[in-house]
Amino acid sequence: MTPFLQLVFLLAVILLVAKTAGYLSIRLGQPSVLGELLVGVVLGPSLVNLLQLPFLHSETLGEIVKMFSEIGVLLLMFIAGLELEFHELQHTGRVSALSGTLGVFVPVLLGWGVGLAFKLEMESAIFLGLALGATSVSISAQTLMEMKALRSRVGLGLLGAAIFDDILVILLLSVFFALTDGSGNFISLLLIFGRMLLFFGLATAFGLWVLPRLVRWVRGLPISQNILSLAVITLFGYGLAAELVGGMAAITGAFLAGLMFARSPERETLQPRISSLAYGFFVPIFFVGIGLQVNLASLSDGFLLAAVLITVAVVGKFLGAGLGARLAGFAWRESAQMGAGMISRGEVGLIVASVGADAGLVTPAQFSAIIGMVVASTLITPPVLRWLFKGNQLSKVEQKPDKVVL
Repeated sequence: MTPFLQLVFLLAVILLVAKTAGYLSIRLGQPSVLGELLVGVVLGPSLVNLLQLPFLHSETLGEIVKMFSEIGVLLLMFIAGLELEFHELQHTGRVSALSGTLGVFVPVLLGWGVGLAFKLEMESAIFLGLALGATSVSISAQTLMEMKALRSRVGLGLLGAAIFDDILVILLLSVFFALTDGSGNFISLLLIFGRMLLFFGLATAFGLWVLPRLVRWVRGLPISQNILSLAVITLFGYGLAAELVGGMAAITGAFLAGLMFARSPERETLQPRISSLAYGFFVPIFFVGIGLQVNLASLSDGFLLAAVLITVAVVGKFLGAGLGARLAGFAWRESAQMGAGMISRGEVGLIVASVGADAGLVTPAQFSAIIGMVVASTLITPPVLRWLFKGNQLSKVEQKPDKVVL
């Protein structure tokens, strides 16, 4: 087969198994994302090794799938932002700050301690802690949308806490690398923080004053799917700006883009169209793609470290984020839900692990242990959230149902 036909075959298989696994997962009372993640592990090098089948010999297939999956997570976070109102997040500032901050520092300190206990060098031990501090709420956001809980007090607090988490982890990583390569000083740290403030300032100004005028202008143009195209361009632009201007994860920019678009009168028209684009193609590839990067056999050399990291990763986030929510006035059950929602490391954890590997801070066995922690925490999150929300009377900010998607 030609490289193009190989890609077509690969995408067809991924979409077919993703939708089938998602359906079976829902039939078993679990979120569809759990089935999609698990089937990705099955298709990965742990069992089937789909990307290395004899007739799939193109070297670029894995990279193309990875790029499609990254677009999928951007779309997913844009949709999460689109489901909300800007003023809703303003009411979650206290819980977002406390839960996001403690949700970073508790696992970071515990991970640092684990590194020292396993006799890692100081720099490697600190990095291990930083890897545990990362959070990706894309998995939790999808799970909450399926349970119609994204607009609950917990859902809104979770999304706000994720922004604080992202800022803190990027700041800590930046400080860490600045100090380890000898370039760390007060001015460089101010520049890092200044870049973040610049991004948030520009993103907010554009979203509040420029975007509404742009939407009105584009709406009158004789272009097919004009608002959908503008939304996709905007979310990509925000994602790029988050990375290049703010030095932050692109998913933070995509979420802010959705939040700004939620103010548009075209919101109701845009939601089903962008959801069709996302859930019909890109998002399933993202969830399966996480599993495709997992090789359970590689965990054999670092099995003990992986087991400890998984335990510390789950307990650290659950206790840290949950305690923050409790201090902010949430009930015990809501605090537990907040803690569980922050457990997943997802694609953010994979990015942090890759950065450490490229910098030579972790050995191959330690890298495999971190990847095992990322995957395990991602797989644990959906069923734990489902269990904690079961039979729960949600404290809704606004009685508006979220869309359930497969």
